[in-house]
Amino acid sequence: MVIRPLDSADVPVLAPAMAALLRSLALEFIVHESTPLGAATFLAENDEHGIRSYLARGHICHVALDGERLAGFIAIRDNSHLFHLFVGTAWQRQGLARRLWHAARAAAIARGGDGNFTVNASNYAVSAYERLGFVRVAPTQCVKGLSFNPMHLAWAGD
Repeated sequence: MVIRPLDSADVPVLAPAMAALLRSLALEFIVHESTPLGAATFLAENDEHGIRSYLARGHICHVALDGERLAGFIAIRDNSHLFHLFVGTAWQRQGLARRLWHAARAAAIARGGDGNFTVNASNYAVSAYERLGFVRVAPTQCVKGLSFNPMHLAWAGD
């Protein structure tokens, strides 16, 4: 398993794979709790065009590749917000999310981030983010028909 930053040369091949992985996991774990409009909006904003748009706006991604297969990816916005963290079902519960998080967190801090991070966790992902050190900072929210749990991680140093 290789975890590395996504670079512009990867986008033509990996953006479609990222969008497909995100869609399959979102359908299983996220949008079933949303309103139909919320689900449709989330899926539309996170299709291949959406992934490319996030990258163009400066979201920094790391990918996990198992050979040539995309096993997972993480995206950080503004060196402080964990925007996406998705791991394919074949690779879940093997520490891959933690490895992706550590790589992305270290890179964000190296780019000038202060080590404080937020994430809007789905109900399904709250416990996974808690295992990474995040804590809930507000009750479950619903915006555009999509439910999420605001969470924060304060950097305590390594």
